[in-house]
Amino acid sequence: MQIFPAIDIKDKKVVRLTFGDYDQMKIYADDPVVIAKNFLECGAKNLHVVDLDGAKDGKLANFDVIEKIAKNCGMFVEVGGGIRDEERIKKYIDCGVGRVILGTVAVENFAFVEQMAKKYGDKIAVGVDAKDGYVAIHGWKTITDVKSVDFCTKLRDAGVKTVIYTDISKDGALSGTNLQVYGELAKIDGLDVVASGGITFYDEIKSLKNMGTYGAILGKALYEGKLDLKKVLELV
Repeated sequence: MQIFPAIDIKDKKVVRLTFGDYDQMKIYADDPVVIAKNFLECGAKNLHVVDLDGAKDGKLANFDVIEKIAKNCGMFVEVGGGIRDEERIKKYIDCGVGRVILGTVAVENFAFVEQMAKKYGDKIAVGVDAKDGYVAIHGWKTITDVKSVDFCTKLRDAGVKTVIYTDISKDGALSGTNLQVYGELAKIDGLDVVASGGITFYDEIKSLKNMGTYGAILGKALYEGKLDLKKVLELV
């Protein structure tokens, strides 16, 4: 199983939200590049980066920071947040990002995601953020009537190889993740599922690995010292 330590960026700083709420934000560091290099020194091979400003307002306010990370950190980097057109996809791929995560646009313009998946292959992933089993968009502010697990199957059928699935109710709460839904998602043949949201305990990482989950994103649990990245990497 692949481990993706996470760097969420707002106003060029490393932050974490609780339940995706911008009003419940804690700043952990002033320089995301330093944090990325710390993860590399721990043995990480992958990195998950989110532009929270982009997710909220669609602007690439943190592109220069993310470009520095992609060019200098020596890891496979996946990036999400406000990527809603091909120009931005190309911009990220051209600066060394290994995988671009589409979110809101996947719900609002499914044909576009199909087209991008055909054109860019496994460089395209979709972030499926769910609340009470339904997909949330626009930085988690809008809950749709789209059932999240069914949507993951639809994405697989459209040629999307990787889905990052987040249960918003678990995210940043340090109380554990939604293992039940990842058990369901593991049954979708041909889809690489990255678990995200609330992973806090070593036993959860073992469970996710045993059920065949492709990857796991670790955020607040790392920053708050609940999980040790070196120990997690040894575990998987």
